[in-house]
Amino acid sequence: MNNKEKNSWKTLNSEVKFETPWIKVTKHDILNPAGKPGIYGVVTFKNLAIGVIALDNDYNTWLVGQWRYPLDKYSWEIPEGGGPLDEEPLASAKRELKEETGIIAKKYTQIAHMHTSNSATTEYAILFVAQDLEFTEAEPEESEDLQIKKVPFKQAYDMVMSGEITDSLSMVTILKTKILIDEGKL
Repeated sequence: MNNKEKNSWKTLNSEVKFETPWIKVTKHDILNPAGKPGIYGVVTFKNLAIGVIALDNDYNTWLVGQWRYPLDKYSWEIPEGGGPLDEEPLASAKRELKEETGIIAKKYTQIAHMHTSNSATTEYAILFVAQDLEFTEAEPEESEDLQIKKVPFKQAYDMVMSGEITDSLSMVTILKTKILIDEGKL
């Protein structure tokens, strides 16, 4: 391993400051790479982040709109949610797509995995494209007040490019899907 790739941080002490069923916030007393003392806060997620974009044969997709409490703002996104760590990510993607849009897909392609904000959180995301679609009723959770909007994929892409879609999972999924479509892989 290259010396630049080794861990040059030292943890002196760690204390859980806050915990819910979804996250844990830990305060770490550390020595930084220069050997100076400091504090580092880490948000540990207890689920995988799962995102899935559905594409029909005409390259239409379905966006989900909802009020995002932390942002105090309405957000248009691809269907997404938390996948239990002991569940296959594909099973979580199927559940989230059906739950939020009522869509069941026969074909899923995993297109990316990512850390959503690795400077402060452990959140890890897995992203899918769903195709060969069947339509049923959505079954949102009680904490979800969702609006579902069918749009041409190009419109979803334009929403990313104009800054109307700012959710990181949605942006990465839509941008990567655009590349795969342009390359003839979807």
